[in-house]
Amino acid sequence: MEAVVANPAPTRRQLTALVATGASLLALLVVAPPGAHGARPAAACDSTDRPIGFASVDAWGQNGTTGGAGGPVVEVDTAPEFLAAIAASGPRVVCVLGTIALPGPMHDVTSDKTIVGGGTGAGLTGGGLTIGLPVADGVTAPPANAVHNVIVRNLVFRDWPDDAVNVQMFSHHVWIDHNDLAEGYDGAIDIKRGSSYVTVSWNHTHDHTKNMLLGHDDDNDAQDVGRLKVTYHHNWFDETPQRNPRVRFGEPVHVFNNYYFHNTDVGVACQADAGCLVEGNYFENVEEPVSNHYAGPTGRCVARNNVFTGEEPGEPECDGSVEEARNYYDYPLDDPASVKARVTAGAGVGRI
Repeated sequence: MEAVVANPAPTRRQLTALVATGASLLALLVVAPPGAHGARPAAACDSTDRPIGFASVDAWGQNGTTGGAGGPVVEVDTAPEFLAAIAASGPRVVCVLGTIALPGPMHDVTSDKTIVGGGTGAGLTGGGLTIGLPVADGVTAPPANAVHNVIVRNLVFRDWPDDAVNVQMFSHHVWIDHNDLAEGYDGAIDIKRGSSYVTVSWNHTHDHTKNMLLGHDDDNDAQDVGRLKVTYHHNWFDETPQRNPRVRFGEPVHVFNNYYFHNTDVGVACQADAGCLVEGNYFENVEEPVSNHYAGPTGRCVARNNVFTGEEPGEPECDGSVEEARNYYDYPLDDPASVKARVTAGAGVGRI
C-alpha cells in the first residue's frame, strides 16, 4: 500500500512572503475615499485661473494676483491644519477637504496664499478669514508689509459670527471667486481701510442680510480716498436685502454683469463721494437698484446698459461722473439680457 505523505507545514519565511503578497494585492484593491489624505486633490486645487478686473492690475509692487502659485499644495481637513497652513510664510495652495469647523470668529491669512475648496461641499463654518494687518487708525498709507496676493475660491461659508471674509488695512491684490456664502452674522465680504486692487467674482450670496461692504465709515477718508478700487462681476445677489455692495470713497468701483434678485432694501448704494460704474447688470424685482443718496453723504454713480425687470422694477437714481474702469484694465462685457442665465448657471461652488 502506497504511503500517504502529508504536506509539510510552511516555514516562517514562506509565511512572511505570503503575508507580503496578500498585502500588495489588497493595496491594489483598496481605493482611498474622497477627501482622505493622500487622495488626489480635486481639479479645483490645481487651478491656474487668473482674475480679471482690479485684481489683475500691476500696482503697488504686485503684478496681478497669483496667490500660492509656485508653492506646495497642502491638503487640510481639520481646523489646526487649516489655521497653520494659512498662517505659514511663503506661497502655499491650501486645499480644503470637507467642512472645517473653525474655533473662533476671525483667522488671519498671510500673503501669497490660495485657499480653495477641493470639491462642491468643501468649506468653513463657525468662523471667517481676515486678510490684512491689525487695525491701526493712524496708518494712512500702505505699509510695506501689507498683506497681498491672496485668492479665496470654491468654498462654502456658513454660520460666521463676525465676517466671512474681511479685507482690511491696505491689503491688495485679492481675488474672491466662486464661493457660496449664506446664514452668517455680519458681512459676507467686507473690504475696508485702504484696501485696493480686489476682484469679487462669481459668488452666490443668499439667505443673509449684510452682504458686501466697501468702506466701513463715512469719516475714514484719510485711509480710503484714492483707494478701495474693487471690481464686482458675475455675482448672484440672491434675496440679499442690502449692501450689494454699499460703497464709500472708492473710485472707480466697477459693478458689471451681476444678477440681482429681490433685494428688498437696495442694490448698489454709492455714498460718501464714492464713484461707482454700474453696467451690464440684470436687476429683477429690485425697487431701488442703484442709488447715490441711499444714506449718509452722497456719492457719484453712472448706470448704463442694465436690465430692470420684474413685478415692480426700479430705476437707477444716479448722477455725477466716474472714472472709467478701462483706464486700468480691459474686460469683456456680456449682453445684460444674458446675465441671469449665465450667472445662475456659473456662480457658486463646484463651477471652476
